[in-house]
Amino acid sequence: MYDRSVPKLTSALLVGLFIASPCGAFAGDTPASRLLLTTTQDIQLFLPRDARLLRDPVEIEKFLEELDDAPPDWTEVHGNYEHPDDEGLFVLNRERDRLRAGRPALSQRITFIWEGLLSSYLPDQSSFLVAVGPEMTATKWGVVRFKPESLPAELLAMPAPKVRKFLQTKLDRGENVRLVVAMTGRVVPNEALIYDFAHEDRGQGMIMPMVRVEQIDYFLTIP
Repeated sequence: MYDRSVPKLTSALLVGLFIASPCGAFAGDTPASRLLLTTTQDIQLFLPRDARLLRDPVEIEKFLEELDDAPPDWTEVHGNYEHPDDEGLFVLNRERDRLRAGRPALSQRITFIWEGLLSSYLPDQSSFLVAVGPEMTATKWGVVRFKPESLPAELLAMPAPKVRKFLQTKLDRGENVRLVVAMTGRVVPNEALIYDFAHEDRGQGMIMPMVRVEQIDYFLTIP
C-alpha cells in the first residue's frame, strides 16, 4: 500500500523566487506585482474554468494513464541495465515520448499546486517577495513532482492594505506565512513526462510532468 499523503515542504526544499500573480500572470509577461487573493473557499472556484486541477493522487493517476497508459516496471528498469541511471532511464523516456505522441491529454490545460512562503516586504513595490517550492505526491506510479518549464525570475505578491500589516506582524514574530501556488498550463509536447528514480529511495520511481506555465495564481487560504 502506498501513502497518498502530500508532505509539507521544509524550508530546505524551497527553491527560487518567481512572480506572484494571483490575477493571472504568464511566463512571458514583464515582472510585476499582483494582488494576493485571500479566501476561505475552495481555490478551484477561482481557477481557469477550462483547466483540470491535478492535486489529488487519483486525479493525477488518471491524467498519467491518459498520457502513458500504465506506470513502468521500476524493478525492470533498475535490473535490466548495467547502468540504470543512464541507459535504462534514457531508453524508458525516449520510448514513452514516442508512444504518447498525438494523445489528447497533451493539449489539456492543467493546474498543479506548489507551496509558497512569504519573504521580505518591499515598500517601494508594496509587495512581499515569495519563495516557492514543489510538492511531492505519492501515487501508484511513483512520486509525482510537477516541473515548470520556465518561470519569471522574481515573485512579488501584493496584499490588500488591510492584510499587509497582519502579514508583516506574523513575519516579524518569526512565523511562516504559507501560500497556495496554482500554476496553469499544458505539458510540453515532446517531453511531457520525465521518468527518474526518487532521490530518497532509488528503488522508487519519480515522474515529473514538464509543464509550460501560462498562468500563475496565488492564494492565502484561511481555515
